[in-house]
Amino acid sequence: MHIGLIGPGIMGRPMAFNLAKAGHTVHVYARRDAALEPFSNQPGFVIASSPAEVARAADIIITIVSDTPDVEAVLFGPDGVTHGATAGSVVVDMSTISPTATREFANRLAMQGVEMLDAPVSGGEVGAINGTLSIMVGGKPEVFERVRPVFELMGKNIVHVGDAGAGQVAKACNQVVVAVTIEAVAEALTFARSHGVDGAKVRQALLGGFAGSKIMEVHGQRMLDDNFQPGFKTHLHAKDMRIVEAEARSRGVVLPCADLVSGRLEGLIEAGMGELDSSALYRLLN
Repeated sequence: MHIGLIGPGIMGRPMAFNLAKAGHTVHVYARRDAALEPFSNQPGFVIASSPAEVARAADIIITIVSDTPDVEAVLFGPDGVTHGATAGSVVVDMSTISPTATREFANRLAMQGVEMLDAPVSGGEVGAINGTLSIMVGGKPEVFERVRPVFELMGKNIVHVGDAGAGQVAKACNQVVVAVTIEAVAEALTFARSHGVDGAKVRQALLGGFAGSKIMEVHGQRMLDDNFQPGFKTHLHAKDMRIVEAEARSRGVVLPCADLVSGRLEGLIEAGMGELDSSALYRLLN
């Protein structure tokens, strides 16, 4: 197949390589030339000059960019996907953006005969490299089945959650659980430290019980090592939590823990730590 990938960054780059490794031709576009350098003279890749050029060449167009306005610009801006896509092609947005905006984008694309799936991911750079991402998908079931073989090259836990926007809702839920759990682990290890108890031993003990989690395993170790090189940058997690807050407000839903941790992520950014992993929440306590 000819597959487009727009946004070959930390996540998109290894995803593109996994698609090419499976024998597909991948048409890549990025706003920055530096992001395209890894694909130069590499078999299986075609570098495109615009999203429209990607869309003209590809049956499935994957977008994985930073935020809702970026997706809108890539799809509908000058030389955007809609200027090259043909009826029957599929846009698969794997960014993390607003569910409400996603539904609007799907409707706008449908007017052109273009299908859309929202398919945000979880699993970080390691998951993208290993092809073991968790992929949460919203959109028509028959379109999901059409794209499933492509998803299987990038992820292991692939769930069709519901109609357009449902994948983004699931990702927002993921970000709430991750953020609140990071804060809980940071507070637990800080509490242990205040008592002069070995945090590494506390982590080891908790991993064997109900408090055990991937967050305790991975981010708990980051906190003990004071190593916050990003798996997932604080400023991106904060952006995701702003989406959660806006969506919750629009529905009259109160999420007190999510609101608290969102504020703490913003505090990390204000302290100049927005490029660090969001597990650096531990630093605000110590």
